[in-house]
Amino acid sequence: MALLQHAFGIMTNPSAEWVSVRDDKSSFKQVFLGHVPFLALIPAIASFYGVTQVGWSVGDGEAIKLTVDSALTLCAVTYFALIIGVFVLGEFINWMSRTYGVTDSEERRHHAGTALAVCVTTPLFLAGVFLIKPSIWLNALAMIVAGSYAVYLIYRGLPVVMNIDKDRAFMYSSSVITVGLVLMVTAMIGTVLVWGMGVGPLYVD
Repeated sequence: MALLQHAFGIMTNPSAEWVSVRDDKSSFKQVFLGHVPFLALIPAIASFYGVTQVGWSVGDGEAIKLTVDSALTLCAVTYFALIIGVFVLGEFINWMSRTYGVTDSEERRHHAGTALAVCVTTPLFLAGVFLIKPSIWLNALAMIVAGSYAVYLIYRGLPVVMNIDKDRAFMYSSSVITVGLVLMVTAMIGTVLVWGMGVGPLYVD
């Protein structure tokens, strides 16, 4: 529950909440497992409903929908991919911490890296609710806004959570964003490969 409070605080009062995140003594399991699996359900469930019940249209044509079995498979794969993505991002943040002069203990750095990854991806998870309406423009706008806010959170939160000066934190934050972009591209390539193995979408006739 405390982590969900952090998620709400990050969206409403990030400056104060980053201090609370830094001082939180929760374990890795509490930070990660108590937060990410629940937030990852938002885009998974919203997209499942959107592609099976609402559908999307091309021009004035009839709404296109996926079969329930096909959508369930794709949404399940997406759900676990999101969880793995946040975990990997947190590990990269922790791995890069020594390079940028973070002097905290290994346990403390591991907690901070994971907490940072969880918090900065929260806006993206919350924006997933818009997938309930499969519209390219609506979904793209929501993700652009959420992604922009996530970048803002990284630059604001990393120097506080990692307890380093702003000059090093700027380069550190830029590296984290680069890793995030690489993970996103990797996920897109992985999606293409999965579809190539026959796990692609099946449409309702």
